Amino acid sequence: MTADSPETGGDIVFTPAIRQMQERYGSRRQMARLEEKGRWRDRVDADLAAFLADRNSFYLATASATGRPYIQHRGGLRGVLKVLDDRTLGFADYPGNRQYISTGNLSENGQAFIFLMDYAHRRRVKIWGRAEVVEDDPDLLARLHDPQLPARPERAIRFHLEAWDINCPQFIPAKYDEEQVAAALQKLQDRIAELEAELAALRGAAAAT
Repeated sequence: MTADSPETGGDIVFTPAIRQMQERYGSRRQMARLEEKGRWRDRVDADLAAFLADRNSFYLATASATGRPYIQHRGGLRGVLKVLDDRTLGFADYPGNRQYISTGNLSENGQAFIFLMDYAHRRRVKIWGRAEVVEDDPDLLARLHDPQLPARPERAIRFHLEAWDINCPQFIPAKYDEEQVAAALQKLQDRIAELEAELAALRGAAAAT
């Protein structure tokens, strides 16, 4: 890649140092083929939009100006990370522990990363991009705020997507949210009640004869 050529998804994900490690450990040819096939997408498609709409939490990674990394968990209702357009995501920033590490990092280094897990289906999505803190846009904040939450948002975080990928389920343990377990148990309880009613009816009929 020259100084004038556009940065591709592969360039964003694989820095020169990473490519050197791939050469060293024998995976560079395989990774180059993924780059040629356009493995990393730079637009929100229907599949990614559906995946995001079903997530109730994610992890946001930022770094200070000196490169000191920080990862913060963000949670809420399903769809907590919203699609603003095919290149932009956003979420409301609610009061927390008042440390402001992520917002401080973003004030001096806009590079950011989002990591999302779907434990039930053993899927993970990785999103590279740049984020910014937005404090003077009430329309954006209203769009990102979920009125079902009792907390009031303090600001918005807008994330400009540059590349994303969904990769293999290897070593991801299958886990389920409380509401997923409750829904599965309710189906079992409903079926048990149905069978008990059938059994009682059969016993009643047998007693009558």
